Amino acid sequence: MNKDRLIDQFMEMVQIDSETGHEREMADYLLETFKEMGIEALEDDTQEQTGYGAGNILVRLKGDNTNAEPIYFTVHMDTVAPGVGVKPSIDGDYIVSDGSTILGSDDKAGIASLIEAVRTIRESGMRHGDIEIVITVGEESGLVGAKAFDATQLKSGFGYAIDSTGKVGTVVTTAPTQSKIEAHIHGKTAHAGVAPETGVSAINIAARAISQMKLGRIDEETTANIGRFEGGGATNVVTDYVYLIGEARSLDDKKMKAQTAHMKETFEKVAEDMGGRAKVSSDVMYAALKASKDSEVVSTAVQAIENIGRRPDLISLGGGSDGNIFAGAGLDTAILGLGYENIHTTEEKMPIEELHKITELVIEIIKVQNDKEQNA
Repeated sequence: MNKDRLIDQFMEMVQIDSETGHEREMADYLLETFKEMGIEALEDDTQEQTGYGAGNILVRLKGDNTNAEPIYFTVHMDTVAPGVGVKPSIDGDYIVSDGSTILGSDDKAGIASLIEAVRTIRESGMRHGDIEIVITVGEESGLVGAKAFDATQLKSGFGYAIDSTGKVGTVVTTAPTQSKIEAHIHGKTAHAGVAPETGVSAINIAARAISQMKLGRIDEETTANIGRFEGGGATNVVTDYVYLIGEARSLDDKKMKAQTAHMKETFEKVAEDMGGRAKVSSDVMYAALKASKDSEVVSTAVQAIENIGRRPDLISLGGGSDGNIFAGAGLDTAILGLGYENIHTTEEKMPIEELHKITELVIEIIKVQNDKEQNA
């Protein structure tokens, strides 16, 4: 690879504003970059559906080894706030911002690694199968772009999301499914000082229901939490309405559904018992990601990691990513760590060595996959 070109590419991209929902400038930059490279890159029409700043971008690099199975990579172009006016610089072994904004290595380091990997592969003449790259919008605000993307467009059966903490060599093989739970609790208003006994406090209903729920760490695979509690007003009024948002997560779909049902039923039963009512809804935000250790997606990554001189570290992640969405669409997916540090803060920094290594790993994964098919 060209290490200087890689660093320049990364530093140029982080200076392009692309906070989640405002990805237009970044999308245009990427489309132009791939066009200049002579590579097919198309923006989908999901912007109309999502209302975000752009659609997702699908990049296809035709391979010269028709026996090699196609492979896909996914990254996202949006960042969290504060991400406007990023001023990057090199500080020793790191690339950093000026401290007033994030840096944006999540996930522009992933994008830079893919661009440099593609350039290196083409310049070296390395044989490979078809390579597909999906660059999404809205990852930071609920995996919006990935959810809207039509994964049936992809020819690949497996691939990698390049978007995880942990040094290069980290491979996320399992990540939970998550259900979002919304509860509208209705009581009965009354004057709190004159006739409180005629009222039914929605706050009391919600509090008692929460106290009866199993929350926090349910078991080694499952967690649950109430994250928002809104309602009430004057102290002399019995509150007749509150709104709550919670979640249930698990590596096991059945456990997530069971925990969601438990929370819903608890709200409803307590409300009924206390003379109120509860309207509770739930929505599965993303499916679980499960890649077995002997699957092609994991074995290919492990071999490639060892080939570049790193030790594979297979882990389970507690949060979801675009990788969950693609796994839920039937694509065997693992998530690769790329070594960024302190993401989503103004202290974010990108180790230069890890930027080099993730690019090296992408190239090696493609090489390993090609060699497997040649030797088959």
